Amino acid sequence: MASCCSTGLACNFELKSPLILVVLACSFTTGCSTRPLPVYGSVPDFHLISQTGAPFDRQSLDGKIWVADFIFTHCMSSCPRMSSRMTRLQPLLSEYPDVRLISFSVDPQRDSPQALADYAKRYRAQAGLWYFLTGDQKTLDALDRRSFMLGNVDGSLEHSTRFVLVDRKGKIRGYYGAAEDDPTPGLIVDIRRLEREHS
Repeated sequence: MASCCSTGLACNFELKSPLILVVLACSFTTGCSTRPLPVYGSVPDFHLISQTGAPFDRQSLDGKIWVADFIFTHCMSSCPRMSSRMTRLQPLLSEYPDVRLISFSVDPQRDSPQALADYAKRYRAQAGLWYFLTGDQKTLDALDRRSFMLGNVDGSLEHSTRFVLVDRKGKIRGYYGAAEDDPTPGLIVDIRRLEREHS
């Protein structure tokens, strides 16, 4: 069942096109709550490495709205589905130049910048929009467990399939399940709401 807004309005039909879903979702925004999205926590400073081999820190996202997930490159179960949904999200963000997609690795020992670059190419990641981050395991574990409250980066490779929406100030504003339903419509609706907060 496709979700039409983050406040729980549901559509009793199924559509395959993400663009159609988003158009329908956005058409319902006037009927959705105008209250601000909740704040679940904040993302602290971090220092990691992107798929290009360049340093990437929390300040790189200052003033940006971003969507985060946790994956690893040799995952054969949930990660391909999650990354495919990120791929489908990219063209829908063309009118939002300040939005970024961030995929954190839960397997930093094997996910080198080159491995992440190959993975990014496989999923047609747009340069400057979608970043894949690796680095110190303790840093990634602290982000996953304490900041996003999704799990541990402890070598088990067990990880959440949820996407997380973060606002321009580094505040966590939403969680979106990706195990079954496509989270794209809800994400776009809430990105629009964060854009309105900024305007």
